[in-house]
Amino acid sequence: MFRTKRTGLVRRLWRSRAPVEGDGEADTRTHGSGGCCMGKSTKVAGKTSAGTEAELKALTHSILKKIKEKQLEGLLQAVESKGGARSPCLLLPSKVDTKLGQQSYSLPLLLYKVFRWSDLRHCSELKRLSCCESYGKINPELVCCNPHHMSRLCELESPPPPYSRYPMDFLKPPDSLDSGPSSTETGGTTYSAPVGLSDSQALQESGDRSHWCVVAYWEEKTRVGRLYSVQEPSLDIFYDLPQGNGFCLGQLSSDNKSPLVQMVRTKIGYGIQLSREDDGVWVYNRSCYPIFIKSATLDNPDSRTLLVHKVFPGFSIKAFDFEKADSLQRPNDHEFTQQPRTGFTVQISFVKGWGQCYTRQFISSCPCWLEVIFNNR
Repeated sequence: MFRTKRTGLVRRLWRSRAPVEGDGEADTRTHGSGGCCMGKSTKVAGKTSAGTEAELKALTHSILKKIKEKQLEGLLQAVESKGGARSPCLLLPSKVDTKLGQQSYSLPLLLYKVFRWSDLRHCSELKRLSCCESYGKINPELVCCNPHHMSRLCELESPPPPYSRYPMDFLKPPDSLDSGPSSTETGGTTYSAPVGLSDSQALQESGDRSHWCVVAYWEEKTRVGRLYSVQEPSLDIFYDLPQGNGFCLGQLSSDNKSPLVQMVRTKIGYGIQLSREDDGVWVYNRSCYPIFIKSATLDNPDSRTLLVHKVFPGFSIKAFDFEKADSLQRPNDHEFTQQPRTGFTVQISFVKGWGQCYTRQFISSCPCWLEVIFNNR
């Protein structure tokens, strides 16, 4: 008997479903034990959830066989590439419920569980990515069920107790002409301009003033390449993708021969997505390894040392809040007005963390990291 194309697509999709704990395939890099200076991850649910494997397979097959072939092809592209390839939305009825054992799931939630996160419990744990057609829409009749148009929300630890009036990161003058990042001295970078350039000159170098941020890529204490000016609402920053569109770190010329830097480079993979949205700037970890983020608006601004937050693969975090950042400038405060700033920064390292919970105290000791410099004009 000849197998139809639809049946072949359904079988390939089922083979590419998300692994669950205990089946020998779960990627332990996606989760980790709790600890200081990291976002909390949800523990993976094992096979004790409602419904047996056979019931789940039968239910998934029955749903997929009702979907158009072109939609199945788009879903397969997303699932097999693990979100690396750009894939279309999978628009399906949002109010259809499915029953698995004694548990009832909405259609989107079931597909997210099957193809992305087997431990997912509720859609409130998710954030829709800005590339999705359903982004920003409230209760649409058709909702996107593409699991790679979603991310999980990163849960933050409580902020540390306050030790001083101001974050130490803000007390260094922004127009330093040092060749290295200021993190080697203060534990946090302000604005690491190219060698010999001031902040204003660096912003002029990056193009016209319509950009909302510029991105600098560092390997340890050396900045690699020029500043990348960001004007589009979202930007993918990756190492090497055939279908990549954005800031490709692999194309930057680097003379660093450190084995650790070379190893971390290979793990950047799909990297991150940086997006400016109505409530702030979000960072989505598209890679297979954790990233680490430090931002003044993530923590208590009165603390001496800002936390470094660990963000697992598939998770999103609101890395910067412009409204909070404006309040941090304290325009009526003499200490701040004496040190004007052209913007704020967020620091992001790949694979290796830094700070009080790690052997690396400063981000300049990390093999590969980014400095995102916001234009607050």
